[in-house]
Amino acid sequence: MSCLLSVIVATPAHSALGGALSYRSELPLAPGTLLRVPLGRREVCGVAWDEAPGGPDALAPAQLKEILGPLEGLPPLSAAWRELVAFTASYYQRSLGEVALAALPPQLRALDAAQLARRLARAGPAAAAAPVASRPELTPDQAQALETIAQEPGPFLLFGATGSGKTEVYLRAVEALLAQDPGAQALVLVPEINLTPQLQARFEERFGAPEVVALHSGMTNPQRLRSWLAAHLGRARIVLGTRMAVFASLPQLGLIVVDEEHDPSYKQQEGARYSARDLAVYRGRLEGAKVILGSATPSLESWHACDRGRYRVLEMPTRVGAGALPAVRIVNMNHQPRGTLFSPPLLAAIGQRVARGEQSLVFLNRRGYAPVLACTACDWRSECSHCSAFRVYHKIDRTLRCHHCGFTERVPRACPSCGNVDIAPLGRGTERLEEQLAELLGDLRRPDGEPVRIARMDADSTRLKGALEQQLAQVHSGEVDVLVGTQMVTKGHDFRRITLVAAVNPDGSLYSSDFRAPERLFSLLMQAAGRAGRDAAHAAASEMWVQTFSPEHPLFGALKRHDYPAFAGQQLREREQAAMPPFAFQALLRAEARTQEVAQAFLQAAAAQSAALAGASHVVVYSPVPMTVQRVANVERSQLLLESSSRPALQAFLAAWQPVLQSLRMKGLIRWAVDVDPLVI
Repeated sequence: MSCLLSVIVATPAHSALGGALSYRSELPLAPGTLLRVPLGRREVCGVAWDEAPGGPDALAPAQLKEILGPLEGLPPLSAAWRELVAFTASYYQRSLGEVALAALPPQLRALDAAQLARRLARAGPAAAAAPVASRPELTPDQAQALETIAQEPGPFLLFGATGSGKTEVYLRAVEALLAQDPGAQALVLVPEINLTPQLQARFEERFGAPEVVALHSGMTNPQRLRSWLAAHLGRARIVLGTRMAVFASLPQLGLIVVDEEHDPSYKQQEGARYSARDLAVYRGRLEGAKVILGSATPSLESWHACDRGRYRVLEMPTRVGAGALPAVRIVNMNHQPRGTLFSPPLLAAIGQRVARGEQSLVFLNRRGYAPVLACTACDWRSECSHCSAFRVYHKIDRTLRCHHCGFTERVPRACPSCGNVDIAPLGRGTERLEEQLAELLGDLRRPDGEPVRIARMDADSTRLKGALEQQLAQVHSGEVDVLVGTQMVTKGHDFRRITLVAAVNPDGSLYSSDFRAPERLFSLLMQAAGRAGRDAAHAAASEMWVQTFSPEHPLFGALKRHDYPAFAGQQLREREQAAMPPFAFQALLRAEARTQEVAQAFLQAAAAQSAALAGASHVVVYSPVPMTVQRVANVERSQLLLESSSRPALQAFLAAWQPVLQSLRMKGLIRWAVDVDPLVI
């Protein structure tokens, strides 16, 4: 007697097979069981689901295909995990199969039962944990925060100054959880891959390497599979990872930590455009796990949630070891000669640090040598032939490289338009800063008499395997005197020798059309400032220098006082007056097509058919417009903004809109996608 099973499989976005499919099985299988099933001419991985099989148009049992077999040896995925996936698919307007199967390791999806059995046998039993490392003494702020976490349900917003010891709070909270329940598990999320190794080292030192695994996209497929299996089988007690780890299968989850919760990297920008921070809060409520969101500059959404009583704020304003936050000095670049990159006082301050054996950090959030290469005789610019953007000049390998589509060419010997050999870079990137600092500081000597050492850390210099770890080791050991870097060096790193941080060109975000730009800039500058003065012995002499043409801007006033609450309050008042998030809820419908006309025609047709939908009276549908970078890789892009003061009304509208969007067919349309709670508009 065959049983009927509902199974979800990976299906294309917005396809007719977005729900569960019905199959026959010789034996009943529990929901959450991983199995192999036939789909067309392929064999694919699927997950047995909770839905009742069949429906009004269901085939007779004899006409259904039979499953190929379960992946034996693996416990079923938990009901809480399945509910998390179902919520994600519903809220972010994607199919169940797309979310669920993307959350599983790629190699697991390709294995059959025999191959999986070999992997499980190779993994063996869990190794014994190493002895616990010595623990530092807690500060009063840390002790108070941990006491509150132990006594209250949360969620908690750990609002701690840079260097206040938030990581130690995470470690102690995990330690308390594991002491209370030997089988419990903890999930710790970080925004970027480059922050994972140092945090993993601290957790392994405290709890032992067998207890800790990492999960992020920088790992190989076999590594990801090993980590996932260790978490799913309960062998790993602590999982560290980037946003993808929010879907890790943790059957005994008791604590979720989201470090640097304000970081936009937690928002997925492809496929299911989910927010890992928001899903972490939802998952904590779903599974009864405590949630700690940590940041020195919380997102305005989280800060507003504290104001409304939804989150419990835990303040840690003082640094560990009697350290002090660096003094902020604003340099008015209007008083400097035109074209000045480094003001003379800043160069003198860097020189003093080099002479004393201290380190400086120069921050510019733009990699490459220059953003544009231009002809001085005509209007030629290094535009990308495939995108509506400029190709960036990389002097180190003499290339023009598009950071959107990757199109790369050698730098021309003369202007391709007029033949003029006098073509020059416009603007500056980290490569150019590194070169100019080497020229300006060439006569300086370290205390040992050696020449000054300058290093650059960005996505280009850390591309090779092991390069990031090597460069971080050089900075920590004192081999580097001046570090030039992008935002990847401004967050999470504990540089003990840095006593000066300089932001050389932060003005670009002050008057951006993106309403979130001031929030991002303030966060970046505060995080960058936090790299200085982390050693109490040098804290009093530590400084943050900001070179700007708008010294009177309120943002810099709040930065000088390290006053995030004042900045957040001013921004929230402006957002409330303009009915912007978090006081309104948004979604974007994006369309990509061969021509801009087709993309906008699709969006206009979608808008025209939306008036009679559920919730339409509470949703404002704006006119379609091209995206900021409207062409990428020869694909034209356009978008349409939806806004509502009610989240349920917007969700009801989007759910009713999906069949309408799927029914629209236009020649030349490549793809469309809905982005709920977008970060970039």
